[in-house]
Amino acid sequence: MDFLSSKRFVTTALVLLVILNVTLMGVLWWQNFVNKSYRSVEVTRFYSRNGPRGGSELALTDQQKEAFRKLRQEHFRKTMPAVQKIIEFKKELISESVKPEPDKAKLSAIADSIGHRQAWIEKDLALHFHELSMLCTPAQRDSLEKLLNNIYTVRYQKMNSLRGRPHRDQDDNNRRGPFPPPPPPEN
Repeated sequence: MDFLSSKRFVTTALVLLVILNVTLMGVLWWQNFVNKSYRSVEVTRFYSRNGPRGGSELALTDQQKEAFRKLRQEHFRKTMPAVQKIIEFKKELISESVKPEPDKAKLSAIADSIGHRQAWIEKDLALHFHELSMLCTPAQRDSLEKLLNNIYTVRYQKMNSLRGRPHRDQDDNNRRGPFPPPPPPEN
């Protein structure tokens, strides 16, 4: 009897092929469905640092730390819908801009909507900073101003460095912020 035509070989080969097929289908299902659930991030709680950057720079009292925390949570809750709407508009902007014939009026309207909401967020942020400063003593206000300036200076310096341009205030004579000294010149 021929080995390839025997019942035992054909049955074993079919069973192995079925097991391999089921295994590969399971791997494909796992890649497409299970991994996607781990990619999304949802804010489920607020992280409570005691004031900005731990509050140590401002020497806040416990009452001030709690008031700062509450104001930050309130600000976050108030601005989050606008941030989410900006994200939706940006998705819409991208989907419109990659079309073969994008509607320039629609692109302009979407960009204006994003700008309007971003301006509202910036205004609300300024008012939030004012509310925080009203909780501080005059000396703490000065420290808060320096802290906030440092945060935004570093943020925009990072953004500009990602674009490959140095910050306009950053030169060898004017180093601000927590930057290490430049490396020694190579010989």
